[in-house]
Amino acid sequence: MEDTLTNLSTWGYLALAFFSFGGSLVVTAAAGVLSFMGEMNLFVSLAIGIIFNYIGDMFLFYLGRYHKADIKPYFEKHKRKIALSTLILRKYGVWAIFIQKFLYGIKTLIPISMSLSRYDFKKFGFYNIFASIFFVTVIMVSAFYAGETIKSMFEYFKAYPWVPFVVLASMVATIWYGMEHLTKRR
Repeated sequence: MEDTLTNLSTWGYLALAFFSFGGSLVVTAAAGVLSFMGEMNLFVSLAIGIIFNYIGDMFLFYLGRYHKADIKPYFEKHKRKIALSTLILRKYGVWAIFIQKFLYGIKTLIPISMSLSRYDFKKFGFYNIFASIFFVTVIMVSAFYAGETIKSMFEYFKAYPWVPFVVLASMVATIWYGMEHLTKRR
């Protein structure tokens, strides 16, 4: 356990930057817990998470705007998700930028859908700043304050190593079923 913590504190900021670029909720929460444990600095982690989350979404918007032909083959199998993200965009407008940060499965598609719909680049960048600040702050600070609970949960998992697999499988199945159910036409 100590070796893992040493590796995480050594490579934690780099991992946070890399995965925040992709909008990872798990690594952002892990940085909050590591900050609670004293292995990382909370304010530095917040800054890195916000900056790279912002850059990642701006990169996706840029790809959708200026490299549409290059990315089109990668989204052929995701037409339903693109349609769902377009509906979210139409229904919620600017709030879609905030909502998409918390929704796995379409978090990469909303910036691309917005860019394909000729949404203003500067306007997206402006709202994305606040969405990135909100997303990273909510996840990381929540994990920071829940650090003791999460730490005790890992101690429990150490005693019963089969529990995390059952919990993870249940969560994945529930999310999968929920997304399948929500995206089906009635």
